[in-house]
Amino acid sequence: MSAWDDLELLFDSPSSLTVTSSARGTVKDKANFKVEEDVAALRKAIEGLGTTEKTLIEVLTQRSNAQRQLIARAYEKATGRKLVADLEGDTHGDFEDLLVALVTPPAVYDCHEVMKAIKGAGTTESTLTEIFASRSNKQIRAMAEAYMAETGRTMIHDLQEEVSGDYGKALLILAEGKRDESTNVDAAKAKADAKVLYEAGEKKWGTDEDKFIDILCHRSIPQLRQTLVEYKNMSKKTLQESIESEMSGNLEELLVAVVKCVKNVPAYLAERLFKSMTGLGTTESVLTRILVSRSEIDLLDIRAEYKKLFGCSLYSQLESEVSGSYGNALKDICGQDD
Repeated sequence: MSAWDDLELLFDSPSSLTVTSSARGTVKDKANFKVEEDVAALRKAIEGLGTTEKTLIEVLTQRSNAQRQLIARAYEKATGRKLVADLEGDTHGDFEDLLVALVTPPAVYDCHEVMKAIKGAGTTESTLTEIFASRSNKQIRAMAEAYMAETGRTMIHDLQEEVSGDYGKALLILAEGKRDESTNVDAAKAKADAKVLYEAGEKKWGTDEDKFIDILCHRSIPQLRQTLVEYKNMSKKTLQESIESEMSGNLEELLVAVVKCVKNVPAYLAERLFKSMTGLGTTESVLTRILVSRSEIDLLDIRAEYKKLFGCSLYSQLESEVSGSYGNALKDICGQDD
């Protein structure tokens, strides 16, 4: 992907891993928000004969998550029933999953996605990779707290049971949510790190994965951006190209995801969305997770990167790939056509 080779743009591209403002979301607090009116509308949509999906979509996609939490609490107070349980009873399939995601607090939703990825036979590494490569320390720590509250176990403990080898090692470091957050860049250290990576990979027979894991999973985002530039100067290849030629399997995918997120989280997630809609069938779980979890963070940037990378708008792609109430709700979250 040529998008990943242009390191000149690196120092100007925003980092969703360090930015805390939510100015780049598509979903904002609704002005003149009246919780009682929303609860009444939802009750009517759910309790009447047949479910009025249109109302569910209008209310739940056009309120911020904080407002949806107020709605859920007021709904339970008014009816004695949990809104999530009523949505689960009244809707089904991808549409149900999407509505449930919308009424779940963000950290709890991430935690549920991790639980789903490690539950049952086999582990969904691609989900774990996406979540832990693209979340900030703060998000990861909030997720770990939610995990503890729901299961009584630490998230790290459960992940340790599921992931192993070098992939497991790297993922567990990321799952601690302790990446260096300093904004100062030490140019000499970036050069030294680039040299360590070069000597641990390309220059060596066999690869010293530990060096890659240590540097990529611990250093701050600004520091790693400088290291990527130094690496390219030294090796003539980008670090991503080196990882792709030196490694394979889940570890390769995780470290490439980390490098992509260091450069540009929205572009990484735009690419995930594209892949979930191309080829045979659509991976709805990926669409739901990315659109819901980024709707108040950087979905505007994801849309812009999507257009830049794939030449069509995310909205138009959704239009051709997903239909029915599920498709309508996703398009409402996505916002307008670019």
